[in-house]
Amino acid sequence: MLKVTLKDGKVLEVEKGTKIADVAKSISTGLYKKSLGAKLNGKRDELMTSIEEDSNLEILTFEDEDGRWILRHTASHILAQAVKRLYPEVKLAIGPAIDNGFYYDFDAEFPITEELLGKIEKEMEKIVKENLELERFELPRDEAIKFMEQKSEPYKVELIKDLPEGEIISFYKQGEFVDLCAGPHVEATGKVKALKLLSVAGAYWRGNEKNKMLQRIYGTAFIKKADLDEYLNMLEEAKKRDHRKIGKELDLFSLNEEGPGFPFFHPKGMVIRNILESYWREVHVKAGYDEIRTPIILNEALWHQSGHWDHYKENMYFTKIDDGDYAIKPMNCPGSMLVYKNSLHSYKELPIRLAELGLVHRHEKSGALHGLMRVRNFTQDDAHIFMTKDQITDEILSVIKLIDSFYKVFGFEYNVELSTRPEDSMGSDEDWEAATNGLRNALDAAGLKFKINEGDGAFYGPKIDFHLKDCIGRTWQCGTIQLDFQMPERFDLSYVAADGEKHRPVMVHRVVFGSIERFIGILIEHYAGAFPAWLAPVQVRVMNISENQAEYTEKIVNDLKARGFRVEKDIRNEKIGYKIREAQLQKIPYMLVIGDNEVKEGKLSVRSRKEGDLGSLSIEDFSSKLYNEVKEKTFSL
Repeated sequence: MLKVTLKDGKVLEVEKGTKIADVAKSISTGLYKKSLGAKLNGKRDELMTSIEEDSNLEILTFEDEDGRWILRHTASHILAQAVKRLYPEVKLAIGPAIDNGFYYDFDAEFPITEELLGKIEKEMEKIVKENLELERFELPRDEAIKFMEQKSEPYKVELIKDLPEGEIISFYKQGEFVDLCAGPHVEATGKVKALKLLSVAGAYWRGNEKNKMLQRIYGTAFIKKADLDEYLNMLEEAKKRDHRKIGKELDLFSLNEEGPGFPFFHPKGMVIRNILESYWREVHVKAGYDEIRTPIILNEALWHQSGHWDHYKENMYFTKIDDGDYAIKPMNCPGSMLVYKNSLHSYKELPIRLAELGLVHRHEKSGALHGLMRVRNFTQDDAHIFMTKDQITDEILSVIKLIDSFYKVFGFEYNVELSTRPEDSMGSDEDWEAATNGLRNALDAAGLKFKINEGDGAFYGPKIDFHLKDCIGRTWQCGTIQLDFQMPERFDLSYVAADGEKHRPVMVHRVVFGSIERFIGILIEHYAGAFPAWLAPVQVRVMNISENQAEYTEKIVNDLKARGFRVEKDIRNEKIGYKIREAQLQKIPYMLVIGDNEVKEGKLSVRSRKEGDLGSLSIEDFSSKLYNEVKEKTFSL
């Protein structure tokens, strides 16, 4: 008998060759009905797999990220099968599961239109109803190539030929359809109970601009129609909140052909940006950080020394100065190393916290650019903390608390992930283990629940990532804490310890915003452009009913400006209803309407974007209300 250890630690005894599905049934019929796959010894697997040795087993449902991945991977095969049924001449490329859905790339001689998406979706629904079993089989390399050649699938042939010698070449069959695939999948197509095709986009074969442009169909899948409907409603809401659309309507920023991927901030956008930067500085001064500024262009040799050349050069820009080779910085850390190294440091100074709002440039492919969310130049709110090994837990704890307090100001909840060593990394196993344990211990000490994200750390160290959850349920990776034993070694950093000898410091890289540009984009969508009063580019708009009140309107505007508020006036010869509607479209927090009564009584008729008509207030009472909102950084969604 074999021992199977479940996620909760319970151990089952099963016969060799028992299918995972049978183990799920033995635990609970309800669990089996909900199960989509499994993790066998830490790897995603399917219910059809037989257990051949003592194993760790986790049954996956739609509640699990890996369970959703397996379901949506199967949905991509259903999409490919539907396309081949309707259009047999179309060639298949690849079709993985992705965050929130799946896609499949096709080589079709005709454009895949919205009308065709509807037909394909209906065929997919037929395949789901047919409840076709997914059957895995393997072929030797030569037979696999011949098999795909007979099916006239050149992209699959290319993929097989590029596989390393000795690689298992597996296929999955569902009804008449067969696809090259490593799996895993659900047991049958009937598990994909709710699906929707969303859009079509162009995609180069294997992501190479030199290759043929294919047509990529995106879709999503759920196990319940209600969940699908909820997701589609969220997508509709996301369209309304698109920061590119709102940014244009509110005149915050622009994206121009003269600088693709390089955003232009307009005056109102700069107000938001400057407020964020001022608040960032205020928080960091209180937390014991010193601000620095390092150059944008540095010698190419520095990037070899830091390790960025080996791991990041494809994303960097280069230039020549005085016949020397230089790079435009994609990250701020090497500059911070040089600032630290410029002086001799004692253990009594540590930890040293150096913060920088540093402009960085990274070469992103044009197809990946997306408003402020994915750009080619952006400002990272970096900080590099130099410390002794025994300061690691306390220092990371203080960073976690800073990040937590920061996000609460904007009304964000967040999830936490601990990302471990990637394949493309540098440093010893011992350093990586020590660094990973340091982060884990700090998270445990903070009492934070976290998910392990295997292999997704930075090339120089493990990291903690903070994923913000916005008001419509989307998540955005922003803050990060990275523990680094490598760069202090590469830059020969040191401090003089109590024993009088030089020792190597440990370093933390961390950001809170992540990128100020991206954070502004997230805020625009989170608030749908209706910024809280402390962040709003214009806090108050004062408008008169007729020319009779123009002088008093000017007086109120000047008074509020003198008190430090951001105020606009609207004394155009337009109807007051029109002026109010326009101010509402501009999402201004407060509108002050001035008529004959307000002039006579020396008061203001106040309308709140959130609360509606607040009645008549004195300028003192209104100013006090707005002042408190700004001071307390009150927000509402």
